[in-house]
Amino acid sequence: MQPFAGKVALVTGGSSGLGEATALKFAAQGAKVVIAARRAEQSAAVVRRIIEAGGEAHYVATDIRRGADVAAMVAATLDRFGRLDCAVNNAGIAGPRRTPLAEVEEADFDDVIGVNLKGVWLCMKHQIPALLAGGGGAIVNIASIYGLKPSDSGHSTYAASKHAVVGLTTSAACDYGQRGLRINAVAPGFTRSEMVDPERPGAAEAYARLVARHSGMNRLGEADEAANAIVWLCSDAASFVNGAVLPVDGGGAGRLY
Repeated sequence: MQPFAGKVALVTGGSSGLGEATALKFAAQGAKVVIAARRAEQSAAVVRRIIEAGGEAHYVATDIRRGADVAAMVAATLDRFGRLDCAVNNAGIAGPRRTPLAEVEEADFDDVIGVNLKGVWLCMKHQIPALLAGGGGAIVNIASIYGLKPSDSGHSTYAASKHAVVGLTTSAACDYGQRGLRINAVAPGFTRSEMVDPERPGAAEAYARLVARHSGMNRLGEADEAANAIVWLCSDAASFVNGAVLPVDGGGAGRLY
């Protein structure tokens, strides 16, 4: 079954983690995939995996903080494949961790907001006209559970950026829902990736504490589990889902026993 046959999907931050898993899943379901990221070598490896499996993929070097890069990313997608049907805005950075708000440096704040918020806005700004020109489609923005509740791990700037992504997503969904364009977000919990690596020295214990507080299943998520939700939101199976923010976190962990 190839529900995305004939469709084109664009994934930012597709060189690793959730983005890579999402790109591979789109390709496995028939989509032509554009991977937009800064890291050429890792992105090329994902493109090769898709092509070796019989799919079609293309890499576009993109820094989503730069409007010219983002415009060129969308133009390259249309030049290569002729259309755009789905866009997943996944590229993001963690910024300062275990740092109280007043100790965050201004440059670090600007960097996180520039990638995680302005970058998503720039992507949507340029993706939306292309999607509408093709009759509509779907956008999924990657938020976080820290876009739905406070960060308790000294991650205030990241949490602020992801709360803003939620607001951007739900507001844009109102703007374009009547024009055949659905815009949703996925809010992953702690999910294995370069950003969440329990194999780093000293990290396992910290992540054990975090998942105990933030996941009813008391474990880290896997990238494929988030990718399943992302791809579903882009599919016709989610045709009446618009402006939703879907947590993929193993459920709430606020139990008293």
